[in-house]
Amino acid sequence: MAYNKNSPFNELPNLPPIGFTESPEILRHLARAYRHLGELNGLCASLPDPQLLINTIVLQESKDSSAIENIVTTQDELYKAATEESTANHAAKEVLSYREALYVGLEKMKAQQNLLLTNTMVEIVQTIKQNKSGIRNTPGTALKNAINGEVIFTPPCCEDVLREKLSALEQFINDTDLSAVDPLVKMAFIHYQFEAIHPFADGNGRTGRIINALYLVQQELLSQPVLYLSSYIIRYKTEYYQLLRSLTEKDNWNDWIMYILTALIETTQLTTKKIKALLSIKEDYEIKMKEVLGSSFSHELLQLMFTLPYLKIELLVNREIAHRQTASTWLKKLTAAGIVKPQKIGRTTYYVNYKLMELMISN
Repeated sequence: MAYNKNSPFNELPNLPPIGFTESPEILRHLARAYRHLGELNGLCASLPDPQLLINTIVLQESKDSSAIENIVTTQDELYKAATEESTANHAAKEVLSYREALYVGLEKMKAQQNLLLTNTMVEIVQTIKQNKSGIRNTPGTALKNAINGEVIFTPPCCEDVLREKLSALEQFINDTDLSAVDPLVKMAFIHYQFEAIHPFADGNGRTGRIINALYLVQQELLSQPVLYLSSYIIRYKTEYYQLLRSLTEKDNWNDWIMYILTALIETTQLTTKKIKALLSIKEDYEIKMKEVLGSSFSHELLQLMFTLPYLKIELLVNREIAHRQTASTWLKKLTAAGIVKPQKIGRTTYYVNYKLMELMISN
Protein backbone atom coordinates (compact mmCIF):
# COMPACT_ATOMS: atom_id res chain seq x y z
CA MET A 1 0.00 0.00 0.00
CA ALA A 2 1.45 3.39 -1.05
CA TYR A 3 2.30 5.94 1.63
CA ASN A 4 -0.31 8.69 1.98
CA LYS A 5 0.52 11.61 4.26
CA ASN A 6 -3.19 12.16 5.01
CA SER A 7 -3.78 8.62 6.31
CA PRO A 8 -2.35 7.01 9.49
CA PHE A 9 0.98 5.39 8.60
CA ASN A 10 0.05 1.98 10.05
CA GLU A 11 2.24 0.31 7.40
CA LEU A 12 5.37 1.89 8.91
CA PRO A 13 7.94 -0.94 8.42
CA ASN A 14 9.74 -2.38 11.42
CA LEU A 15 13.52 -2.04 11.75
CA PRO A 16 16.07 -2.70 10.37
CA PRO A 17 15.37 -1.29 6.88
CA ILE A 18 15.50 -3.97 4.18
CA GLY A 19 18.42 -3.71 1.78
CA PHE A 20 20.23 -0.84 3.52
CA THR A 21 24.02 -0.74 3.14
CA GLU A 22 26.45 1.80 4.55
CA SER A 23 27.96 4.10 1.92
CA PRO A 24 31.70 4.99 1.94
CA GLU A 25 30.84 8.49 3.29
CA ILE A 26 28.84 6.96 6.16
CA LEU A 27 31.81 4.70 7.01
CA ARG A 28 34.16 7.72 7.05
CA HIS A 29 31.77 9.66 9.32
CA LEU A 30 31.41 6.64 11.62
CA ALA A 31 35.17 6.52 12.17
CA ARG A 32 35.21 10.24 13.08
CA ALA A 33 32.14 9.92 15.33
CA TYR A 34 33.68 7.04 17.30
CA ARG A 35 36.94 8.95 17.71
CA HIS A 36 35.21 12.02 19.16
CA LEU A 37 32.84 9.96 21.31
CA GLY A 38 35.86 8.11 22.71
CA GLU A 39 37.55 11.39 23.62
CA LEU A 40 34.41 12.71 25.32
CA ASN A 41 33.86 9.45 27.20
CA GLY A 42 37.46 9.38 28.37
CA LEU A 43 37.12 12.94 29.64
CA CYS A 44 33.90 12.09 31.53
CA ALA A 45 35.57 9.01 33.06
CA SER A 46 38.45 11.15 34.39
CA LEU A 47 36.24 13.67 36.19
CA PRO A 48 36.55 13.74 39.98
CA ASP A 49 32.86 14.61 40.31
CA PRO A 50 31.03 13.79 37.07
CA GLN A 51 27.60 14.58 38.51
CA LEU A 52 28.47 18.24 39.04
CA LEU A 53 29.45 18.68 35.45
CA ILE A 54 26.70 16.61 33.96
CA ASN A 55 24.05 18.67 35.74
CA THR A 56 25.33 21.79 34.00
CA ILE A 57 25.72 20.22 30.55
CA VAL A 58 22.39 18.37 30.76
CA LEU A 59 20.59 21.56 31.77
CA GLN A 60 21.90 23.18 28.58
CA GLU A 61 20.74 20.20 26.51
CA SER A 62 17.34 20.46 28.24
CA LYS A 63 17.09 24.12 27.24
CA ASP A 64 17.95 23.46 23.58
CA SER A 65 15.83 20.33 23.26
CA SER A 66 12.83 22.24 24.64
CA ALA A 67 13.56 25.18 22.30
CA ILE A 68 13.17 22.84 19.30
CA GLU A 69 9.55 22.45 20.44
CA ASN A 70 9.26 26.27 20.85
CA ILE A 71 9.45 26.07 24.64
CA VAL A 72 11.84 28.96 25.08
CA THR A 73 13.47 30.19 28.25
CA THR A 74 16.48 32.45 28.77
CA GLN A 75 19.68 31.30 30.45
CA ASP A 76 18.93 33.62 33.37
CA GLU A 77 15.38 32.32 33.86
CA LEU A 78 16.56 28.73 33.65
CA TYR A 79 19.41 28.95 36.14
CA LYS A 80 17.37 31.05 38.56
CA ALA A 81 14.64 28.42 38.30
CA ALA A 82 17.19 25.69 39.07
CA THR A 83 18.08 27.64 42.23
CA GLU A 84 14.50 28.42 43.23
CA GLU A 85 11.96 26.21 41.45
CA SER A 86 8.92 27.64 43.26
CA THR A 87 9.26 30.94 41.36
CA ALA A 88 10.01 29.43 37.95
CA ASN A 89 7.93 30.38 34.92
CA HIS A 90 6.16 27.65 32.95
CA ALA A 91 8.84 27.33 30.23
CA ALA A 92 11.67 27.09 32.77
CA LYS A 93 9.73 24.41 34.69
CA GLU A 94 9.32 22.36 31.49
CA VAL A 95 13.06 22.59 30.83
CA LEU A 96 13.84 21.44 34.37
CA SER A 97 11.36 18.58 33.89
CA TYR A 98 13.35 17.49 30.82
CA ARG A 99 16.51 17.18 32.89
CA GLU A 100 14.59 15.25 35.55
CA ALA A 101 13.16 12.96 32.84
CA LEU A 102 16.67 12.14 31.57
CA TYR A 103 17.72 11.03 35.06
CA VAL A 104 14.46 9.11 35.58
CA GLY A 105 15.04 7.28 32.28
CA LEU A 106 18.65 6.51 33.21
CA GLU A 107 17.70 5.05 36.60
CA LYS A 108 14.82 3.06 35.11
CA MET A 109 17.06 1.61 32.40
CA LYS A 110 19.71 0.58 34.95
CA ALA A 111 17.03 -1.03 37.14
CA GLN A 112 15.79 -3.09 34.16
CA GLN A 113 19.05 -4.92 33.34
CA ASN A 114 20.12 -2.02 31.09
CA LEU A 115 17.10 -2.53 28.81
CA LEU A 116 15.40 0.45 27.19
CA LEU A 117 11.71 -0.46 27.33
CA THR A 118 8.34 1.07 26.38
CA ASN A 119 7.44 1.64 30.03
CA THR A 120 10.66 3.70 30.38
CA MET A 121 9.59 5.84 27.41
CA VAL A 122 6.18 6.38 29.04
CA GLU A 123 7.79 7.36 32.33
CA ILE A 124 10.08 9.81 30.52
CA VAL A 125 7.20 11.61 28.80
CA GLN A 126 5.18 11.67 32.03
CA THR A 127 8.12 13.31 33.79
CA ILE A 128 8.59 15.85 30.99
CA LYS A 129 4.90 16.76 30.97
CA GLN A 130 4.43 16.32 34.76
CA ASN A 131 1.22 14.37 34.17
CA LYS A 132 -0.01 10.79 33.71
CA SER A 133 -0.21 10.85 29.91
CA GLY A 134 0.32 7.52 28.19
CA ILE A 135 0.18 6.03 24.69
CA ARG A 136 -2.17 7.93 22.34
CA ASN A 137 -5.56 6.21 22.21
CA THR A 138 -7.67 8.59 20.12
CA PRO A 139 -7.61 9.08 16.32
CA GLY A 140 -7.07 12.42 14.58
CA THR A 141 -3.37 13.08 15.27
CA ALA A 142 -1.61 14.69 12.31
CA LEU A 143 1.55 16.78 12.06
CA LYS A 144 0.82 20.01 10.21
CA ASN A 145 2.72 22.92 8.71
CA ALA A 146 2.48 25.69 11.32
CA ILE A 147 2.11 28.37 8.62
CA ASN A 148 -0.49 27.00 6.20
CA GLY A 149 -2.00 24.08 8.15
CA GLU A 150 -1.07 21.54 5.46
CA VAL A 151 -0.76 17.97 6.75
CA ILE A 152 2.90 16.88 6.61
CA PHE A 153 2.61 13.46 8.22
CA THR A 154 -0.08 11.32 9.85
CA PRO A 155 1.48 8.90 12.35
CA PRO A 156 0.10 5.42 13.05
CA CYS A 157 -3.18 5.06 14.97
CA CYS A 158 -4.38 3.94 17.51
CA GLU A 159 -3.19 2.46 20.83
CA ASP A 160 -3.07 -1.22 19.82
CA VAL A 161 -1.09 -0.40 16.66
CA LEU A 162 1.20 1.99 18.53
CA ARG A 163 1.95 -0.61 21.22
CA GLU A 164 2.72 -3.18 18.51
CA LYS A 165 5.12 -0.73 16.79
CA LEU A 166 6.76 0.20 20.11
CA SER A 167 7.14 -3.47 21.02
CA ALA A 168 9.00 -4.12 17.74
CA LEU A 169 11.15 -1.01 18.32
CA GLU A 170 11.90 -2.12 21.89
CA GLN A 171 13.03 -5.51 20.59
CA PHE A 172 15.25 -3.86 17.97
CA ILE A 173 16.86 -1.51 20.52
CA ASN A 174 17.70 -4.28 22.98
CA ASP A 175 18.53 -7.08 20.53
CA THR A 176 22.25 -7.76 20.86
CA ASP A 177 22.19 -10.28 18.00
CA LEU A 178 21.83 -7.53 15.42
CA SER A 179 25.61 -7.20 15.28
CA ALA A 180 25.46 -6.44 11.57
CA VAL A 181 24.01 -3.01 12.40
CA ASP A 182 26.60 -0.49 13.61
CA PRO A 183 25.46 1.01 16.96
CA LEU A 184 25.54 4.62 15.70
CA VAL A 185 23.69 3.75 12.50
CA LYS A 186 21.25 1.86 14.73
CA MET A 187 20.78 5.03 16.81
CA ALA A 188 19.79 6.93 13.65
CA PHE A 189 17.30 4.14 12.79
CA ILE A 190 15.84 4.24 16.31
CA HIS A 191 15.48 8.02 16.35
CA TYR A 192 13.56 8.09 13.07
CA GLN A 193 11.35 5.15 14.05
CA PHE A 194 10.34 6.65 17.39
CA GLU A 195 9.53 10.01 15.76
CA ALA A 196 7.49 8.23 13.06
CA ILE A 197 5.54 6.14 15.59
CA HIS A 198 4.84 9.39 17.49
CA PRO A 199 3.31 7.46 20.39
CA PHE A 200 2.35 10.37 22.66
CA ALA A 201 -0.02 13.30 22.32
CA ASP A 202 2.86 15.66 23.24
CA GLY A 203 6.53 15.43 24.19
CA ASN A 204 7.60 12.99 21.44
CA GLY A 205 10.55 15.05 20.20
CA ARG A 206 12.01 15.55 23.66
CA THR A 207 11.46 11.89 24.61
CA GLY A 208 13.16 10.82 21.37
CA ARG A 209 16.22 12.95 22.12
CA ILE A 210 16.45 11.52 25.64
CA ILE A 211 16.31 8.00 24.13
CA ASN A 212 19.38 8.95 22.01
CA ALA A 213 21.39 9.80 25.13
CA LEU A 214 20.21 6.70 27.03
CA TYR A 215 21.02 4.46 24.07
CA LEU A 216 24.63 5.69 23.96
CA VAL A 217 24.94 4.92 27.69
CA GLN A 218 23.35 1.49 27.14
CA GLN A 219 25.89 0.77 24.39
CA GLU A 220 28.72 1.91 26.71
CA LEU A 221 29.75 4.56 24.19
CA LEU A 222 29.24 7.19 26.91
CA SER A 223 29.41 6.59 30.66
CA GLN A 224 27.17 9.63 31.29
CA PRO A 225 24.24 11.00 29.23
CA VAL A 226 26.03 14.21 28.20
CA LEU A 227 25.12 14.08 24.52
CA TYR A 228 24.38 17.65 23.49
CA LEU A 229 22.66 16.84 20.16
CA SER A 230 19.93 19.48 20.39
CA SER A 231 22.31 22.40 19.81
CA TYR A 232 23.00 21.00 16.32
CA ILE A 233 19.33 20.26 15.59
CA ILE A 234 18.37 23.85 16.51
CA ARG A 235 20.94 25.23 14.04
CA TYR A 236 19.75 22.87 11.29
CA LYS A 237 16.12 22.47 12.30
CA THR A 238 14.64 22.89 8.80
CA GLU A 239 16.99 20.23 7.41
CA TYR A 240 16.13 17.91 10.33
CA TYR A 241 12.41 17.96 9.50
CA GLN A 242 13.02 17.82 5.73
CA LEU A 243 15.15 14.70 6.16
CA LEU A 244 12.55 13.00 8.38
CA ARG A 245 9.99 13.70 5.67
CA SER A 246 12.29 12.53 2.86
CA LEU A 247 12.92 9.32 4.76
CA THR A 248 9.22 8.59 5.11
CA GLU A 249 8.40 9.44 1.50
CA LYS A 250 11.53 8.22 -0.33
CA ASP A 251 13.39 5.87 2.06
CA ASN A 252 16.35 8.27 2.01
CA TRP A 253 18.32 6.61 4.81
CA ASN A 254 21.75 7.74 3.62
CA ASP A 255 21.17 11.49 4.07
CA TRP A 256 19.39 10.97 7.40
CA ILE A 257 22.25 8.88 8.83
CA MET A 258 24.81 11.41 7.55
CA TYR A 259 22.86 14.18 9.34
CA ILE A 260 22.80 12.26 12.64
CA LEU A 261 26.50 11.34 12.40
CA THR A 262 27.45 14.94 11.60
CA ALA A 263 25.38 16.07 14.59
CA LEU A 264 27.21 13.54 16.77
CA ILE A 265 30.64 14.64 15.55
CA GLU A 266 29.96 18.35 16.02
CA THR A 267 28.20 18.07 19.37
CA THR A 268 30.71 15.68 20.93
CA GLN A 269 33.47 18.12 19.94
CA LEU A 270 31.48 21.04 21.39
CA THR A 271 30.74 19.18 24.63
CA THR A 272 34.38 18.11 25.04
CA LYS A 273 35.47 21.72 24.50
CA LYS A 274 32.94 23.02 27.04
CA ILE A 275 33.89 20.44 29.66
CA LYS A 276 37.59 21.29 29.31
CA ALA A 277 36.82 25.03 29.56
CA LEU A 278 34.55 24.44 32.58
CA LEU A 279 37.29 22.47 34.35
CA SER A 280 39.78 25.26 33.60
CA ILE A 281 37.45 27.92 35.08
CA LYS A 282 36.83 25.73 38.13
CA GLU A 283 40.57 25.24 38.75
CA ASP A 284 41.15 28.99 38.38
CA TYR A 285 38.32 29.78 40.80
CA GLU A 286 39.64 27.33 43.36
CA ILE A 287 43.01 29.11 43.45
CA LYS A 288 41.39 32.57 43.66
CA MET A 289 38.83 31.52 46.29
CA LYS A 290 41.55 30.06 48.51
CA GLU A 291 43.35 33.41 48.33
CA VAL A 292 40.17 35.43 49.01
CA LEU A 293 38.58 33.25 51.71
CA GLY A 294 41.76 31.92 53.31
CA SER A 295 41.17 29.28 55.96
CA SER A 296 37.39 29.58 55.58
CA PHE A 297 37.56 28.33 51.94
CA SER A 298 34.70 25.90 51.30
CA HIS A 299 34.97 23.14 48.71
CA GLU A 300 31.16 22.71 48.93
CA LEU A 301 30.70 26.37 47.93
CA LEU A 302 32.98 25.89 44.90
CA GLN A 303 31.02 22.78 43.86
CA LEU A 304 27.71 24.59 44.24
CA MET A 305 28.88 27.49 42.06
CA PHE A 306 29.30 25.04 39.16
CA THR A 307 26.04 23.20 39.79
CA LEU A 308 23.85 26.28 40.34
CA PRO A 309 25.52 29.39 38.86
CA TYR A 310 22.92 31.68 40.51
CA LEU A 311 23.80 31.67 44.21
CA LYS A 312 21.99 33.44 47.01
CA ILE A 313 22.53 33.60 50.76
CA GLU A 314 19.47 31.43 51.52
CA LEU A 315 20.74 28.69 49.20
CA LEU A 316 23.99 28.36 51.16
CA VAL A 317 22.04 28.32 54.43
CA ASN A 318 19.50 25.75 53.18
CA ARG A 319 22.29 23.49 51.85
CA GLU A 320 23.95 23.76 55.30
CA ILE A 321 27.14 25.06 53.69
CA ALA A 322 27.27 28.14 55.93
CA HIS A 323 25.31 30.17 58.48
CA ARG A 324 23.69 33.34 57.17
CA GLN A 325 26.40 35.76 58.33
CA THR A 326 29.23 33.58 56.95
CA ALA A 327 27.40 33.11 53.63
CA SER A 328 26.91 36.87 53.31
CA THR A 329 30.59 37.55 54.07
CA TRP A 330 31.78 34.92 51.57
CA LEU A 331 29.60 36.23 48.73
CA LYS A 332 30.65 39.84 49.37
CA LYS A 333 34.34 38.84 49.29
CA LEU A 334 33.83 36.86 46.07
CA THR A 335 32.06 39.88 44.54
CA ALA A 336 34.91 42.22 45.51
CA ALA A 337 37.39 39.79 43.92
CA GLY A 338 35.37 39.71 40.67
CA ILE A 339 34.62 35.98 40.98
CA VAL A 340 30.84 36.47 41.05
CA LYS A 341 28.66 39.38 39.97
CA PRO A 342 25.64 40.48 42.06
CA GLN A 343 22.30 40.79 40.30
CA LYS A 344 19.28 42.13 42.17
CA ILE A 345 15.93 40.75 41.03
CA GLY A 346 13.00 41.98 43.08
CA ARG A 347 14.08 41.73 46.70
CA THR A 348 16.58 38.95 46.10
CA THR A 349 20.26 39.44 45.30
CA TYR A 350 21.76 36.62 43.24
CA TYR A 351 25.50 36.17 42.96
CA VAL A 352 26.19 34.94 39.44
CA ASN A 353 29.05 32.70 38.31
CA TYR A 354 29.18 34.81 35.15
CA LYS A 355 32.14 33.02 33.54
CA LEU A 356 30.23 29.74 33.64
CA MET A 357 27.15 31.46 32.19
CA GLU A 358 29.23 32.97 29.36
CA LEU A 359 30.67 29.51 28.62
CA MET A 360 27.22 27.92 28.47
CA ILE A 361 26.00 30.54 25.96
CA SER A 362 29.05 30.24 23.68
CA ASN A 363 29.28 27.78 20.77
